Amino acid sequence: MSSLVLGFQEIENTQLLLVGGKGLNLGKLSRIQGIQVPEGFCVTTEAYQKALEQNEAFYGLLDQLTKLKVKNRNQIGEISRKIRKIIMEVEIPSDVVKEVTHYFSKFGEKHAYAVRSSATAEDLPHASFAGQQDTYLNILGLDAILQHISKCWASLFTDRAVIYRMQNGFDHSQVYLSVIVQRMVFPQTSGILFTADPITSNRKLLSIDASFGLGEALVSGLVSPDCYKVRDDKIVDKMIATKKLAIHGLEEGGTETKQIEHDKQKNQTLPDQQILQLARIGRQIEAYFGYPQDIEWCLGDDTFSILQSRPITTLYPIPEANDQENHVYVSVGHQQMMTDSMKPLGLSFFLLTTNAPMRKAGGRLFVDVTHMLSSPDSRKMLLGAMGQHDPLTKDALITIIERGDFLEALPNEKQEQSSGKSNKSVSSTDSRAQIENDPTIVSDLIMRSQTSIEELKQNIQTKSGSDVFDFIMEDIQILKKILFDPQSTAVFMAAMDASSWINENMNEWLGEKNAADTISQSVPHNITSEMGLELLDVADVIRPYPEVIDYLQHVKDDNFLDELAKFDGGQETQEAIYAYLSKYGMRCAGEIDLTKTRWSEKPITLIPLILGNIKNFEPNASNRKFEQGRRVALKKEQEILDRLKQLPDGELKAKETKRKIDLIRNYSGYREYPKYGMVNRYFVYKQALLKEAEQLVQAGVIHEKEDIYYLSFEELHETVRTNKLDYQIISKRKDEYKIYEKLTPPRVITSDGEIIVGEYKRENLPAEAIVGLPVSSGVIEGRARVILNMEDAVIEDGDILVTSFTDPSWTPLFVSIKGLVTEVGGLMTHGAVIAREYGLPAVVGVDNATKLIKDKQRIRVHGTEGYIEIV
Repeated sequence: MSSLVLGFQEIENTQLLLVGGKGLNLGKLSRIQGIQVPEGFCVTTEAYQKALEQNEAFYGLLDQLTKLKVKNRNQIGEISRKIRKIIMEVEIPSDVVKEVTHYFSKFGEKHAYAVRSSATAEDLPHASFAGQQDTYLNILGLDAILQHISKCWASLFTDRAVIYRMQNGFDHSQVYLSVIVQRMVFPQTSGILFTADPITSNRKLLSIDASFGLGEALVSGLVSPDCYKVRDDKIVDKMIATKKLAIHGLEEGGTETKQIEHDKQKNQTLPDQQILQLARIGRQIEAYFGYPQDIEWCLGDDTFSILQSRPITTLYPIPEANDQENHVYVSVGHQQMMTDSMKPLGLSFFLLTTNAPMRKAGGRLFVDVTHMLSSPDSRKMLLGAMGQHDPLTKDALITIIERGDFLEALPNEKQEQSSGKSNKSVSSTDSRAQIENDPTIVSDLIMRSQTSIEELKQNIQTKSGSDVFDFIMEDIQILKKILFDPQSTAVFMAAMDASSWINENMNEWLGEKNAADTISQSVPHNITSEMGLELLDVADVIRPYPEVIDYLQHVKDDNFLDELAKFDGGQETQEAIYAYLSKYGMRCAGEIDLTKTRWSEKPITLIPLILGNIKNFEPNASNRKFEQGRRVALKKEQEILDRLKQLPDGELKAKETKRKIDLIRNYSGYREYPKYGMVNRYFVYKQALLKEAEQLVQAGVIHEKEDIYYLSFEELHETVRTNKLDYQIISKRKDEYKIYEKLTPPRVITSDGEIIVGEYKRENLPAEAIVGLPVSSGVIEGRARVILNMEDAVIEDGDILVTSFTDPSWTPLFVSIKGLVTEVGGLMTHGAVIAREYGLPAVVGVDNATKLIKDKQRIRVHGTEGYIEIV
């Protein structure tokens, strides 16, 4: 059997590189019992390579193309056009022509054929590349088929295919094209079947699009198809479209577009019985491939033919569960302000640190909230917490509850449990009362945490090998005690409760919205806002030394600190940066993932921020900023108390308000500290594990230290213990991580894979308003800076930062901006807390903010009302 041309039945499961994704799937489909696949053959990638192997001009242009970036559109277009011309003019090798002729005779010379492309980077489980290459329908005769084989080859270099490969990281020189030649079916109806709903991602809801004639009318957007939804072998929804056009094959070859008779335009394309029959075929194909499929089908002579099946690559993976029950999962990333995918080691550390029922999916963590949602008592608590963290998540959960068809309601907790709960709340209230009388508790909690970290640093140095892992496991128990210390929680809960009380009562008594935002400016003990201000102090040290500034503007690698000493002011600069790193060097973007590169590991990350501070600020800016915020807060406090005293029962109201204000001023800064303590410990663990990784590299067990990031904590422990590892695990996890990086995690997903989307229910907003959650009062207008990666940030004083999420590592940017817009967040997430403390108007939880707002657009942020206007 030749490897230049293969019939569908001859294609083996391992031959992806020979027949491409589409060809491989057709080979598999043709072997499923009872599935009708029109006959045909594949002209393999070997034929394509053979045709071009001696063509120096082709490879020269290919080399030029490989050096270009997506932004070089004009050059891409020009080089691609030349490549297509070469391919069209190249002679198809005689042995390829001979094989094509043989199969053409075998399947029938009088029949019409579809000639379609099948690239090796197409219809893959992680990248569909759908529609990137060309398809030709109703091709008659050997000469026409050979000509269209060349056309398909050339379509590997359309501009859209080239750019798509660049965006998805595929090397042009490593992607080859096979051509499928398949018997044409001239159907009454055709369409696409998704075995998971493409809108909601629900794996149990099957969706069928159907229109009259050939499927090209639907694929090319000429017609709106009927849409049928099927669940559990029942049609649950139908949308009958007006179908004005259909594409049909011509006897002499090619196709024509015809008008559908007026009285048939609104006919249901498929009768109910055939909808259900097609749905069963879809489920059979899905079961064979093992994951949801996007299937092209047509109906001719009352028989369904399957023309193609490819994986649906846009679906977010479902968190794993050990049963067949219904589950509801909430994204941890949206609570932690870090929606990027995490590497396995980072995931396993977070899992060891939390007590919540966690599940993994797509490189992220989700909390299984099923039990909490099912019980009225805990549901109220959960929805209350979500309202603080992320109202869109809360609204999505309410949608599930109101539908009433997914979760089984449990009765309220039994009497004895609820009495236990009330005891807990009494003790919590007691501890809050004690806290109110003792403001020094914050200093004590901070000191306790710092002492514990210093002990950890000392003790871990004496450990190696397996002992390191046992020691870390023991220390994580200490970390958990600190994180979940009731006294610690009571401190910031007292501040949060006080903020809510102030906002609610000042609105009612004085008609003033979000008064707590102003009162929260420049509070003491906020380790994160101090981090932003202290980087201004670093800039002050460097500002008098032009030589150092010039040097820092040109540094390229992380060894720059070693070279500083030779400049005037270099030693002072070096000491200032090292001092800053000793306090904050364990921080970085996405810091809840232990594997992310810390500032101490890559100090050059801070240089653009320091240079920006030198440019944008006068000396002593940190003290001035802090003092200004403190004065604004105290002035607001005095103003509120004076106004309250004019009211009936004014003295009483003023006294209670003053008590709440003191709680906010004394305790809200501590809100950021527990996470700082956790990240501190994580960095100590990481350094210890990287020492073990060095041993593994020397022993040849792994290739580079960072390979350990692709193992869980337990797997790494076993690898260190045995000095053995199947390296394929690392390679596989690296590939998975690349796929996960491209996914956008949902806030809420069910065990059916359905993504539930929440919305803001607000009235009386301007027509073009972009809506979010108001978290820090005020109105500001300025230039939007849309920044997705902190390392790319170039901020001018007065810019408004627009980004997907901010965690503490973004705080040094906050000193330069005048407002904040994020896609993720709630009242008490990091960005909101720091925005209030710095007095920045902020709106968070704005879905697709980084797409709706363009970089350098002028925008107005309404931090009190919670919306943005494009000015």
